[in-house]
Amino acid sequence: MLTLKNINKTFNQTKAVQAMDLEIASGSVFGLLGPNGAGKSTTIRMIMDIIKPDEGEILLDNHPLKKTDYHKIGYLPEERGLYQKNKLKETIVYFAELKGLSVHEARHRAETYLKRFDLEEYADRKIQELSKGNQQKVQFIISIISDPKLVILDEPFSGLDPVNQILLKDIINEINEKGATVIFSTHQMEQVEKMCDDICLINKGRIVLHGNLKNIKANYGLRTVTVDYSGEKDLLQNLQTVKVMELDEKQLYGELLEKVSINEVLKELISLVSVTGFRINEPSLEQIFIEQVKKTE
Repeated sequence: MLTLKNINKTFNQTKAVQAMDLEIASGSVFGLLGPNGAGKSTTIRMIMDIIKPDEGEILLDNHPLKKTDYHKIGYLPEERGLYQKNKLKETIVYFAELKGLSVHEARHRAETYLKRFDLEEYADRKIQELSKGNQQKVQFIISIISDPKLVILDEPFSGLDPVNQILLKDIINEINEKGATVIFSTHQMEQVEKMCDDICLINKGRIVLHGNLKNIKANYGLRTVTVDYSGEKDLLQNLQTVKVMELDEKQLYGELLEKVSINEVLKELISLVSVTGFRINEPSLEQIFIEQVKKTE
């Protein structure tokens, strides 16, 4: 478990992170979200000991992070940076050795990942000869090659085409299934919805929303339903359980009234028409994100 206790960081009188208390459960996939300048990258850099917090402490499994702990952590920074003159395979092997792998194991794993990412033909080419997307894949390989217990990915999908985004997502799921905790920061809300167990939304350095993603969406407030039906349209104009927003001869779209249960809605609908389809439309994470950020502006 990764724990942040009362973390504060100020740059030139600007409070980048304020009173941050956060627990990230072992084995979870955790989304750290926020608009540009919210404090996401600053928080990640403090976890990685690149910069020090002004106040507070960061704990891994209930003890302060030590230098030796960083061998168990894989990190993909937002600012990409590789040794441009070095050859691709040599670069991966070098970083794998820094994480404690033997030369033999480092080469074996490098070859495995190069094949999986369709980079074998570039193994002996210099980094500077690779496209931006391929360099991104190399940095991702470096971040996970040592089988870290904690993987921190800052905008991991940036610069990747849809096919490679799917591959990256598959590998993230695989390392998580093996027990690794994954933290990633991204602006791509659809990826967060598909992958994350828990999220934390920060704005202006403060946490504005934190918890289990499913629970957040279930409790968010606005609940809309789509009803497919056959019967008389006029019978659905003035429902007691749903505020009708759109209505045609085959489908109704509306908002559940406060404190109304799904059973009550169905009971009323069935008494009036033949219901052929019923869907609860939970709010998207993007909707929640935008509304929460607006509240703190």
